[in-house]
Amino acid sequence: MTELIENKNDDEVSKSEAPLMEHLIELRQRLIYSCLAIAVLFVICFFVANPIFNILLGPFERAVGNIEDVELIFTAPQEFFFTQLKVALFAAIFLAFPVIASQVYMFVAPGLYKNERSAFLPYLVATPILFIIGASLVYFGVMPLAMRFFLSLEQTGAGQASIQMMTRVSDYLDLTMTLLLAFGFCFQLPVVLTLLARAELIGSSNLRAWRKYAIVAILTLAAFLTPPEPMTQIGLAVPVFLLYELSIFAVQFVERSRKKREEAADSGTS
Repeated sequence: MTELIENKNDDEVSKSEAPLMEHLIELRQRLIYSCLAIAVLFVICFFVANPIFNILLGPFERAVGNIEDVELIFTAPQEFFFTQLKVALFAAIFLAFPVIASQVYMFVAPGLYKNERSAFLPYLVATPILFIIGASLVYFGVMPLAMRFFLSLEQTGAGQASIQMMTRVSDYLDLTMTLLLAFGFCFQLPVVLTLLARAELIGSSNLRAWRKYAIVAILTLAAFLTPPEPMTQIGLAVPVFLLYELSIFAVQFVERSRKKREEAADSGTS
């Protein structure tokens, strides 16, 4: 009798291990496809790293007023080469996002019902759109303001020491990429909160009750992610707080949709 029970338990364990191995193999395949897409785009972007870097110089140009007046330096022989590698990797990940998102969807979709798949697709569309909006705010608004502030600290004139901003290419790229990624990821707040609402982990009442704590958290995050310059910090904090308020309405919409489905299900069973 005990042998039969042990054999039955062994069969259950082996059955549970089989789906797990299938999921791990599927996950590995999706990761390989995503890494291959990034690798191929990295090689392509490396050969056009200079034009991409020149595009990233747009905020500096708008702050100075003329691209010919923009001067950057590198202080080590290998510095600009590694900067080009960073530019290529940054551009490759950005361009590979559709491939990465599609691989994530193909990995998750088999475990979702048909209506859940249709509900998941808008988030895949909204994620890159919100990221581009956040990055555009940096490129066209926040970064030029920050560079104007830094340039205003220069000192020239008779009877005074000349103090000029000599920006290293690596420092400028690090600052630009940090702000682009910070704004891009912070603009995912509505997506994250509505997903949590769909999972019934939070509600609109929770978001209203947490509003004062959210303000403190947003200001702290803005101070941590941006340079110690008030315009840049405000430029991140204000849009993120507006997105938090927008998320409350999005969560309310999710709650109303869930309530309608539950009422329809109750009326169908009665």
